[in-house]
Amino acid sequence: MNTLHNFLFNVYPYICLSVFFMGSLARFDRDQYTWKSDSSQLLRKGQLRWGSNLFHIGILFLFFGHSVGLLTPHWVYEPFITAGQKQMVAVTAGGIAGAVCFVGLSLLLHRRLFDDRIRLTSHRTDLGILIILWVQLVLGLITLPFSIGHSDGAVMLKLSAWAQGIVTFSPDAAQLVGLDWPYKVHLVLGMTIFLLFPFSRLVHVWSGFGTLAYIVRPYQVVRSRKLGLPAGLNQSPRRES
Repeated sequence: MNTLHNFLFNVYPYICLSVFFMGSLARFDRDQYTWKSDSSQLLRKGQLRWGSNLFHIGILFLFFGHSVGLLTPHWVYEPFITAGQKQMVAVTAGGIAGAVCFVGLSLLLHRRLFDDRIRLTSHRTDLGILIILWVQLVLGLITLPFSIGHSDGAVMLKLSAWAQGIVTFSPDAAQLVGLDWPYKVHLVLGMTIFLLFPFSRLVHVWSGFGTLAYIVRPYQVVRSRKLGLPAGLNQSPRRES
């Protein structure tokens, strides 16, 4: 068990991150035409609209909440809020976002499983990644009562220390010894999602972040051809989206 524990929380994170980055780069380089979300918006538009909006709102809040909460050193927020108070804020905000995301993802999963037309046009990886995300959300919600039972913030500090150790290449699986099982399974499945990321429709997330580049993109100069147009009718430089 010690060997498995060390592998899962000292070695496995780097395997997942390596595949996540290198696999995404390889897919973009070799299979750009598969770099899409495979939308089926022509079918069951109402359910898709509600499910997609709720899912994306919830998952974005959870992603950035986990990132900031786990990777922010304790000394940054210690003058303003205690570890226990921060954990309760995380439980409350994460619980609301998790519930919103769970409802949205359940609608999307129900739509793909119980509509024959959508199911027949769905790839197995589409269904697989939705099921894995659904299970991950359930596990995350299961951890909430355990977090409330550890209101002193000790669990949050252990998880933060482990996550920051991964980022700084000084992992310490001993930080997670004695942690309740839902946390450990939640962490392992979360890392597995990063492992599967390049081989699923999730790669379109990169495109979402890539659109931020348009904020700093320089103007594109467009000029009309010299076709004998009257003076003053030539197009002026403009920004195109």
